[in-house]
Amino acid sequence: MKAEIISIGTELLLGDIIDTNSAYLAGQLPLLGLDLNFISMVGDNQGRLIETLKQAWKRSDIIITTGGLGPTQDDITREAVAEFLGEKLTVDYALVQQFEELFRYFKREMPPTNIKQAAVIPSAEIVPNPRGTAPGWWVEKDNRIIITMPGPPREMELMWTKEIVPRLRQKADAIIVSKTLKTFGLTEAEVDERASPFLPSKNPTVGTYAKIDGVYLRITAKARTEVKARKLINQREDDIRGILNDYIWGTDSETLESIVGNLLSSKKLTLATMESYTGGSLANAITNIPGSSAYFAGGLVAYSEASRAAFSLNPQCTTRYGTVSMQTCKAMATVARETLKTSIGVGLTGVLGPAELEGQPIGTIFISIDDGKHKHGFAKNYPGNRLQIKQRSVTAALFELRRILL
Repeated sequence: MKAEIISIGTELLLGDIIDTNSAYLAGQLPLLGLDLNFISMVGDNQGRLIETLKQAWKRSDIIITTGGLGPTQDDITREAVAEFLGEKLTVDYALVQQFEELFRYFKREMPPTNIKQAAVIPSAEIVPNPRGTAPGWWVEKDNRIIITMPGPPREMELMWTKEIVPRLRQKADAIIVSKTLKTFGLTEAEVDERASPFLPSKNPTVGTYAKIDGVYLRITAKARTEVKARKLINQREDDIRGILNDYIWGTDSETLESIVGNLLSSKKLTLATMESYTGGSLANAITNIPGSSAYFAGGLVAYSEASRAAFSLNPQCTTRYGTVSMQTCKAMATVARETLKTSIGVGLTGVLGPAELEGQPIGTIFISIDDGKHKHGFAKNYPGNRLQIKQRSVTAALFELRRILL
């Protein structure tokens, strides 16, 4: 079955809001065995929305709209769908009563404009909204399905998973399952070249995607049952790991910081960091994981000469070798480990731009890991703007730490 998404809202066209709903749904539809062929974006104009619906009706089996279900005058999705289908809107007073009860729960008076959200056409089945007053619609007519959902992602995503997905599963004639392998240390072209024997495959398919934390390979299989689909994925995963295993650091929703945290916890090790020009980004990533206080003692940010002196970093080291050097980075890792009395210390320094520093080009990164017995050093160079270099530096530091912990 062919699916199509229509995102509605003038604010999307003006760039005031990024259309994250379409990206979310685009990742969800293949899992239901649905082929997404088109994504459209239209402003709050009823005439243009009707024209978009007409076009979608001709070429797609399932039309999904997001946005335009609010109580204001420029929320025109209900009116447009009703006019397109030639049906009359009437107010469902049972819905109005639900709205009033919700407003009373929050000790607020319901504005009269909210009654508009209770308007419905005869062919529409109301889809509950657990997080708002804008219900969705499920319309089946002439072998087509129109699904309308609210624009706020928080509301749309819960409605999708709780209400829409179970209904669509009943319509699908196959199961599609995906698994993502996450790599770091190779360019997209290098990953593509190494995985090239598997890229032409039709089932399972393999696609590569460049991300800020590396290059991902998504394996997608289609079968009558989930068991058969996962068997196809497992076979292809084994093939890919055979050529990329040293660079694969995780799968699906795993993050490097969570993997490192689990390794530190399982080995009963503790960690401290000392960063220079990354400004605490590594410590921030580590502490994004709940429970990280069990293994992470803290991070020192030595952004200035005064702070480096305060943390007892030997000034002769920076004077002789510079603040962006392997020697200084190794000293930073040791200072972090000894100052905070941890099993492992990580040092991170580099040049983020906008200009060279101490003769080192933009993107130069030094990482050091001191486990009390050995001092490991890694020199990297990454392209990108200031923020991208920061993010890649953090990923590189966590990647190398994971490798050593393993």
